Amino acid sequence: MSTHLQGSLFDQSDAIRLGSLAGLRRTVLGDGAWIDLLPGWLHGADPLFARLADEVPWRAERRQMYEQVVAVPRLLAFYGADDPLPHPVLDEARNALSDHYAEELGEPFTTAGLCYYRDGRDSVAWHGDRTGRGAHRDTMVAIVSVGAPRDLLLRPRRGGAAVRRPLGHGDLIVMGGSCQRTWEHAIPKSARAAGPRVSIQFRPHGVR
Repeated sequence: MSTHLQGSLFDQSDAIRLGSLAGLRRTVLGDGAWIDLLPGWLHGADPLFARLADEVPWRAERRQMYEQVVAVPRLLAFYGADDPLPHPVLDEARNALSDHYAEELGEPFTTAGLCYYRDGRDSVAWHGDRTGRGAHRDTMVAIVSVGAPRDLLLRPRRGGAAVRRPLGHGDLIVMGGSCQRTWEHAIPKSARAAGPRVSIQFRPHGVR
């Protein structure tokens, strides 16, 4: 991969740093679900995006869809609890989030799943992270977004209006409470010109 936002910033790794989590703002969605949002939490997102796009061992997957096998419309990578993350700032982010939500979550974030949206045609369909303990317990999924802005949509599973949250370069969103069980989320395709984006999702053990 060689798609950069600003290649001239690639070597400025010391410019990649996290801001304070004090600015998190919570929105209560209903049915026990909530989201926390902090725009611009990650400073120096350009060089981080460039490194992730170039160095992560991205893989393309195919999945069964009804009676045919189709390509997953994004590239994927997964890092388990014992796997080294592709940049030290991601370790810092995971630790900072684990500390901040320690009392509320009751356990640390351990895994990191990465998605590479190459353009506006890449997407993720409506879903909740309900594989494993997320199917029957409240949990959290924290997402850091780097690259081109994309909208995250959330909708209640029981029916109702969707909530739209634009995610920009370096933004953090945390979905908590019953969000994975009672709500669904998606990154829709975009007809507008959309550049590449990487999403980093931190989860506790046993939540997929």
